[in-house]
Amino acid sequence: MQRSTLAKRAWLLLFAAAAVAYIGGLGQIPLIGPDEPRYAQVAREMFERADPVTPTLGGRTWFEKPALAYWAMMASFLMFGISEWSARLGSALAGLLTILFVWWLGRRIEAAGGEEMRGFGLACAATTATCGGLVIFSRGASFDIFLTATLTAALACFLASELDGDEHQRRRLLVGFYAGVGAALLAKGLVGVVLPAGIIGLYFIFRRRWPRALLKSFWWGGLVALGVAATWYAPVVARHGWKFIDEFFVQHHFARYVSNKYNHPQPFYYYPPVALLLALPWTIFLLEGFTRAARLAWRPENASQRNDINSRADEATGDDAEAASRPLQEATRRPPLEATCSMRLFALAWLLFPVLFFSLSGSKLPGYILPALPGAMLLAGERLSRYLRGENGTRGMRLTGALALLLVLICGGYAVYAGIVSFSIALIIALPCVLAGALALLRPQARRLCAVSLVCAVLLLVALITAFGLQKIAESQSMYALLERARARGYASTPVLQLHDIERTSEFYAAVRITYDAEGQPARLQGPGEVAEALRRQGGAALVIVPLQYISQLTEAAYFETELIGDNGWNALVAVRLKHD
Repeated sequence: MQRSTLAKRAWLLLFAAAAVAYIGGLGQIPLIGPDEPRYAQVAREMFERADPVTPTLGGRTWFEKPALAYWAMMASFLMFGISEWSARLGSALAGLLTILFVWWLGRRIEAAGGEEMRGFGLACAATTATCGGLVIFSRGASFDIFLTATLTAALACFLASELDGDEHQRRRLLVGFYAGVGAALLAKGLVGVVLPAGIIGLYFIFRRRWPRALLKSFWWGGLVALGVAATWYAPVVARHGWKFIDEFFVQHHFARYVSNKYNHPQPFYYYPPVALLLALPWTIFLLEGFTRAARLAWRPENASQRNDINSRADEATGDDAEAASRPLQEATRRPPLEATCSMRLFALAWLLFPVLFFSLSGSKLPGYILPALPGAMLLAGERLSRYLRGENGTRGMRLTGALALLLVLICGGYAVYAGIVSFSIALIIALPCVLAGALALLRPQARRLCAVSLVCAVLLLVALITAFGLQKIAESQSMYALLERARARGYASTPVLQLHDIERTSEFYAAVRITYDAEGQPARLQGPGEVAEALRRQGGAALVIVPLQYISQLTEAAYFETELIGDNGWNALVAVRLKHD
């Protein structure tokens, strides 16, 4: 069987397995954390109003994020009904699209690099599909994964245009690049322009080149990007004017970046270790690829030759331009050096710029650097493809195996110690990673078997954790089970109050029963006196969500009758009534 046929079959098997791992069991646990329930509720309100323009939360405008993720959830709600599975489906598809774009780019680089890059496309697809950060964020209602998918589409088109010697094809690829930038604006706002501009700028700095061809396309490419982005920005600005501009751009872009207004402080060095963790299990391969690319950035091989070729092509016109472009076309068809050099430097810029940019931000969350992971996986994928071809040693795979075994021991031990899973369940979940890690550590010479085992182990790990390991965690991070218990006791329509803290999952599971304050946040009551006042306004009875350490403020108050519905280890749900005088 021909190698290309084998590669295609391997790619189809990989993508099918990834699709099962990414989509399977999405609705098995309730929406958790502070973000998932809010995003899903905003999409539900837009869906129920049939309004794709104005995001609202609790009936109030909520301009924290743009519309692309909401549109995906609304489409899923329309096709499959409102559920946790539907709310997360768009994110899973965005993750799969990211894998697809990386594979497509890897195949283009492989074609340009010839034998030097053999197997690169499949290796990059494998590292991306099993990259821990991508898997995690693809299985939750997340805006960062939509930014990652759209940015990957844009940057893949750009780098492909750099490697293509046909002028018409390059122009078509640049159209794809600018359309991807417009979609990134819809995915997460201005960062959809800042990241590609910074990554490409850093790439050209590494190449010691001036981006003449890209600058020539900017006048029409900007119109393409704006045209895509205007599908939402134009109607929302027309409808809400300065209110939208102030909340969306001033408060949630500039103020979030330059200050700690939204209470997510972290030190400057926060993101490098986060990036290494999100790159698991390919962290060792990433470090190897990063080291080689960083060396190349200081001494770019063959850069001067390509600079001369590009300068002649950029400055020529008409027939002269066609003649001048011939050396460039020949260079892009020449194997290994030029395609490898471009890929390494571009992937390095793709990884470095988001990490540096967000390190300077006053507000830091792990998901912010998710868009850097495809670049990281290009670097890791190159080292993996070379390992599979036998062109480098086995140390990287040995260290990867040792790291996998160490992480299984630490994480599994903690899960058992914390009571998240039983020892037997922990063994079942850990078994694929233990076998793959042991094989990589002890028999790294079995190159293809080690790589396939790692890929399969990660995808199996996702399925096993979903089936056996998440329920306990989800119960402690969501009010879903307690609100369902209250519903069974006859409190299905009772108002829900929050004492001393804001519990976000109730914004979805008790949406129409939550009271919001003037700033659009769930009303946070500060003591039993405020609870009593709220009860008088709402008919004398309510369900109160309260941190466990404050529950006595309700149960010991002389003017309340209380019924404890239950607790999830962090918060209690208490039915409270005012006593009659």
